Amino acid sequence: MQDILFPYDKMRPEQDRLIKTVENALEKRQHLVIHAPTGLGKTAALLSPCLTFAMKRDLTIFFLTSRHTQHILAIDTVKAIKKKHGVEAHPVDIIGKKHMCLQPGVNLLGTTDFHEYCRMLTDSGRCEFYSNTRTDKKFSVAAKVFLSNIPIFGAHTEDVIENCKSQGFCPYEISIEAAKKAKVIVADYYYIFNPSVSRNFLNKIERSLEQCIVIVDEAHNLPSRIKDLASSKITSFSLARAIKELKKTGLEKEALHLQKINDILLHLSRGMKNDEEKLITKEDFKKAVEKIRDYDELIEELETASESVREKEQQSYSGSIANFLDKWDGSEKGFCRILTKSSYNGKDVVTLAYKCLDPSLVSSQIIKNTYATFLMSGTLLPTEMYKDLLGFPENSEMTIYKSPFPKHNRLNMIVPKTTTRFTERNDAQFVDIAKTCVEITNTVPGNSIIFFPSYGIRDKVNAIFSDLSKKTIFTEDAIMQKAERREMLERFKGYSKSGAVLLAVSSGSFSEGIDLPGDFLKCVIVVGLPLQRPDLETKEQIAYFDEKFKRGWDYGYVFPAFSKCLQSAGRCIRSEEDRGVMIFLDERFTWPQYYGLFPTDMDAKITLKYIDRIKEFFAL
Repeated sequence: MQDILFPYDKMRPEQDRLIKTVENALEKRQHLVIHAPTGLGKTAALLSPCLTFAMKRDLTIFFLTSRHTQHILAIDTVKAIKKKHGVEAHPVDIIGKKHMCLQPGVNLLGTTDFHEYCRMLTDSGRCEFYSNTRTDKKFSVAAKVFLSNIPIFGAHTEDVIENCKSQGFCPYEISIEAAKKAKVIVADYYYIFNPSVSRNFLNKIERSLEQCIVIVDEAHNLPSRIKDLASSKITSFSLARAIKELKKTGLEKEALHLQKINDILLHLSRGMKNDEEKLITKEDFKKAVEKIRDYDELIEELETASESVREKEQQSYSGSIANFLDKWDGSEKGFCRILTKSSYNGKDVVTLAYKCLDPSLVSSQIIKNTYATFLMSGTLLPTEMYKDLLGFPENSEMTIYKSPFPKHNRLNMIVPKTTTRFTERNDAQFVDIAKTCVEITNTVPGNSIIFFPSYGIRDKVNAIFSDLSKKTIFTEDAIMQKAERREMLERFKGYSKSGAVLLAVSSGSFSEGIDLPGDFLKCVIVVGLPLQRPDLETKEQIAYFDEKFKRGWDYGYVFPAFSKCLQSAGRCIRSEEDRGVMIFLDERFTWPQYYGLFPTDMDAKITLKYIDRIKEFFAL
């Protein structure tokens, strides 16, 4: 491909190789799974050849990411291309409809409730923002004038929302109209991988999947996101709330039906202990429900009832019950149905869940129908697993790139002492872990983050660690809001000279999506593997992948946990100038089945002389 639209004057060696791979894939109309570590310049390396190709073939690029920082980077990369090459490469930034809505209080609504509430307001003409933007569903003259006068192409979503708010237009509808002319649409995963959202959105922008090149950023998250979208659950708590709202609205008959469904859950959970689980068949529950009311008619009644509730309350629990019943009647293959009994604030809670085990049931046909789909992440190992899990066609290519960062700036060590294995968890083990972590973090000149397999283990270790550490300690909270996390991170950065320690969790909020470049972070310790005793869903997952791929234990248990370890460790080195230490603390990291999963360019050394190595590295 000639005259590539690259935004910068210089191209990195691995970046050049990646661009050539993408060019070749586009010519062959081939899909890619790309493992490319942080710092390689993945965003520019994907967008440049894709945009060059898309502009010649009248294709649209979807750059999918859940990270706000990546929205900004993608938009700014396209703007840089446009500035350097003078091309009309219009980028549009769009987030979830609910998060763009100007109606008060919608942020408190669930996704289903919001969409029903939005539909109800727009259909009845009670949303002034929508009415100003569309007349009889057609883009209004006023909206056309507004759109022509605001810099929406290349603007970030926050700016679009503020501009629309000041003039009384719907930010989502304005963005959709702009997206019709966009060459690059930066959005969340579900704009392509949620079938109903994708169909609706593509229809509105007058595009088909076949006309789309899809780039998925941080793609290691995609399988779990798809599974979550395809899953559903009800609880005795949500049923109680639904019954209460129906009675309040005067819908006594529907409330009685839900009371009987709650009785079914109680009957199915009879004899179960707290935190106990068991499998439920599709027919077990459905037959019990049909003794109350015809199954399909009950769903219709609850959907109608939920509309009456939303007229007064905005949200409806009965609507979520209807949605669950509809999903429950879905496929057997690739799903499992689990009943769980637990306790909350001293009260028993029964949960019935319909869990998706196989994301490819959703993604395989979507990927097949796109012009080309490219997955990229710094932790897409083994690439074959992601190809299998998401149902990529057989001729799809898997590529692995080396870290572009200088090896002398990185010290990667495996310390083969202590373990968090379930059978060996005891007070003596927690003391050893705490003392080793204190020894390391007290030596490191600057900030450190320690990632644990769970909050429980973190707290047991911290009980000893906090008494021995010489540094200020921060602890991640499982229920932290976004603003609280941001504020803690800023305070943590303030200790870059004197040094502080953040105690976090491998699957928590700080294990990805944060950047601490330069002197803000000098060391990451990954304590143990986040492998827990397999719950019923995990066991079903392992059995399913065993039958489908003959790799159930790897795909359903080991590999995802190890990926979390690498993701956590990756917080340490975020730019070419960063210098830092990454330590994997658990004897299991030396076992062949785990050691073989480390990227070859990581060059992690097994040693017990970790303090000497740290002092040498930092020239202490």
